[in-house]
Amino acid sequence: MPSLNGPILIGIDSGLTVTKAVVFDATTGAALAIARRRVPQSIPAPGHIERDMDGLWAASAAAIREALSACGRPAGDVLAVAATAHGDGIYLLDAAARPLGPAIVSLDTRAAALADHWNDGAVADAALSLTGQRPHASAPSALLAWIKAHQPERYARIGHFLAAKDWLTFCLSGTIGTDRTEASTSFTRVDTQDYDDEAFALFGLEEMATRRPAAAGSVEIVGRVTAQAARACGLLEGTPVVAGLHDVTASALGIGGYGTGVAAVIAGTYSINETVSTVPKVDPRWFCRNGILPGEWNAMSISPASTANYDWFIDQLCAADSAAAIAASDSIHARLADEFDRARARPSSVLFHPYLFGSPFGGASSAGFYGLNAWHERADLVRAVLEGIAFNHRIHVEALVDGFQPTSVRLTGGISRNPAIAGLFADVLGLPVTATATEEAAAWGAALCAGVGAGVYASPTADPRDLKAIETVTQPDPEAQALYEERYQLFCEIARTMQPLWPKLRALGASPLQPGSDEQGAAR
Repeated sequence: MPSLNGPILIGIDSGLTVTKAVVFDATTGAALAIARRRVPQSIPAPGHIERDMDGLWAASAAAIREALSACGRPAGDVLAVAATAHGDGIYLLDAAARPLGPAIVSLDTRAAALADHWNDGAVADAALSLTGQRPHASAPSALLAWIKAHQPERYARIGHFLAAKDWLTFCLSGTIGTDRTEASTSFTRVDTQDYDDEAFALFGLEEMATRRPAAAGSVEIVGRVTAQAARACGLLEGTPVVAGLHDVTASALGIGGYGTGVAAVIAGTYSINETVSTVPKVDPRWFCRNGILPGEWNAMSISPASTANYDWFIDQLCAADSAAAIAASDSIHARLADEFDRARARPSSVLFHPYLFGSPFGGASSAGFYGLNAWHERADLVRAVLEGIAFNHRIHVEALVDGFQPTSVRLTGGISRNPAIAGLFADVLGLPVTATATEEAAAWGAALCAGVGAGVYASPTADPRDLKAIETVTQPDPEAQALYEERYQLFCEIARTMQPLWPKLRALGASPLQPGSDEQGAAR
């Protein structure tokens, strides 16, 4: 039970659609209060996904104020605050430290063709060897190069480039900088774990080497809450602000999954799959990025292909039922879970590629249902979507097993709260899956770093909770595992077959309307 008084920590977690502030009891790790605010995205052009930077700070400040008010503790009890947020993407400041246009978030694919071009040539292997990863569409390297090519005036005005959580840290403290996990998204040398000018030159971004944010340790105090920020969010002026960390790493830390021998699987907007090593090991199948502490590397095998597909399915195909569930104080997720269980009890030919926003197969991929017939029900589609998400995670987990031999999986993310999902992942992955009853894992990961900075914890992994008491371990079922093996192999075979066809489908979407079409007629 949380104590009625004593020190507290605040973790901020800013995802792609919601920003949250969570107040934690520093002694027990219990979440005392949570406040959320939606942060709208804009899509000014196909593949361009942006957000307003001032709007993000205003929403985050309001969430901090609400959470502090709700927790019943005075602001003077806050030992420190730290933020985590979606990784990659780019948040630009001009020379006066004001936002230079809207932020580009990590679902953005405007630079996909550029990243594919790099990966088809010599840049890919050079980047892998130097930085521990090949470039991808939402990498700061690709986005900065795209801006240089397509928005040269904006590029020339860049004073600083940041990640999402670094913008929030700046708004809190006035400190421009980043942390070691975020610094390694494009421009650090994999062996030294420090910035390297050669990495900027590799991508034709020599000018950005002087505009990079200084990288602190994730647990270091980098500033203190300013008077202006204190007025906005209710924290006391002077409260320590810790550097924080990339949300992928924060989520693993928050569920006790940050370490060697275990794969942390985060089924969120992205398919995140990661494990820690004490030596740098590079491979095209994963990013070898900086871990939290020096001498730690985080191998991350990821793609933008997880529960964002499930959310899309609900928004597009379940809107009426979702509204009805809300009106009945019910949950659309519970209703779909029942449909999933019903569909799983019978044979189904329906498979789904969860590639609405991207995939492990390149920038031109797209989503699709296969094996669909008139006699199938929505339940079959729900099953296919959830299985497709798990199958895509397996592609990444197999790579980590090949490289690092983790023997267990720790699962978190929006859909992991359903016990059936832990079973699905165990059967698909063929590994025991541990689901931890951790409320707001990424925010807790940030709070653990804040606690180290404040001197409460000896290390970021010194979690004060009894993890064994809040864990549920699901073993794979051999019969179900055999069934999923057959479905998974077909899932992959279809993807390989579709690879040369996906660019042709993408080209259809870019084709102009023919004269005489309804839309052009309406325009006339």
